[in-house]
Amino acid sequence: MLIQHILPVAMLLTASPAAVEPPWGKAENLGQRMLLEATAVCTDGRGHYVVSVPREDTDERDDQLYYGDGKSLVEVPRPKGRGLPATTFLDPRFFNPTAIADYDGVDLRVHSQLNVDTKERTCSLRCGERKAALEMLPGTEARELLRKATFVPNPQKFVPHALLRDSEGTYYYVDKGFTPADARNFRVFIGPRGNLKPQKMTNVVSDSEGEIFTTKLGQLRLVIDRAQKPMWIEKARKEVELRNVPVEQNLPLIYNELGVYTGIRLGTPCDDQ
Repeated sequence: MLIQHILPVAMLLTASPAAVEPPWGKAENLGQRMLLEATAVCTDGRGHYVVSVPREDTDERDDQLYYGDGKSLVEVPRPKGRGLPATTFLDPRFFNPTAIADYDGVDLRVHSQLNVDTKERTCSLRCGERKAALEMLPGTEARELLRKATFVPNPQKFVPHALLRDSEGTYYYVDKGFTPADARNFRVFIGPRGNLKPQKMTNVVSDSEGEIFTTKLGQLRLVIDRAQKPMWIEKARKEVELRNVPVEQNLPLIYNELGVYTGIRLGTPCDDQ
């Protein structure tokens, strides 16, 4: 199956997210108003707000987290693990070595957490090992902020897909579009740690045997779950054997040390910590 790299990177990076409806809709009926009133808003006092929407048992809707400046609030991606609340969220920029490395297949060491106690009216945020106390807004003030705010999708455009390196320490990194609709939009970066450079993509081939990413400089061949080794083939037909570097076990490296995502916002409460 031949897949073309259709959308320009510049378009993916600059497109403005469209506003979405909040969990309580227009707060027109009793259930919607109750959900709005039960939603907690926490702030660090510096213009940053975390919104925690509780689970609504009437329709089995999961809880949800939003973060922003109060005028615009972005949806924080839910954790992938079963049974994990939205107040636990992935942010690989922060690492907590004391957390569980394998919680039903989820590495909690790269997850951070918002703690909300509605009875005591307290909030706190943990980003990796870093902790910060937050203030919970009074009900009337919180509802006013929520009614006026614009809710938008998460700002992330790309997520990790594959990481490889050669014997000399050169990394070959591939990411893909963040949303399911953009999952076939790939980018390739090559270089030493801290200085990976984006490559000009010319073609992508993806099928059951693996993936071939063609750039102006050469081809990056990734063979998934096969005996063959991944390979970088330059235009001059020079072949460089590569080693797979597991993505899930190296998320802090990818987000903090490769240089690809330096300064990027992930749309989590840890963006400004």
